[in-house]
Amino acid sequence: MIKKYKIQGIDCANCALKLERKLNEIEGVSKATISFLAERLIIEAPDDKFDEIINEVIRVSKKFEPGCEIK
Repeated sequence: MIKKYKIQGIDCANCALKLERKLNEIEGVSKATISFLAERLIIEAPDDKFDEIINEVIRVSKKFEPGCEIK
C-alpha cells in the first residue's frame, strides 16, 4: 500500500533527507520519500501492518524533528 501525507515543520532540505533515511530504517517500511519543497511524505508498506507502521513513522518524525506534523 502506498499513502501520501502532508508533512510540515521540517527546517531544511538536509533535515528532510536525514528524516527520510530514518524512516526507511523502520521495520516494515518498503520505501519512504520526503519532498521538502512539496511538503509531502510518501510511505510504502504492507497493508496488514500499515497502521502500526504509520504510528512508528509519526513517533520517529517527532523525535528527530520535534515541530514536525504529519497530516
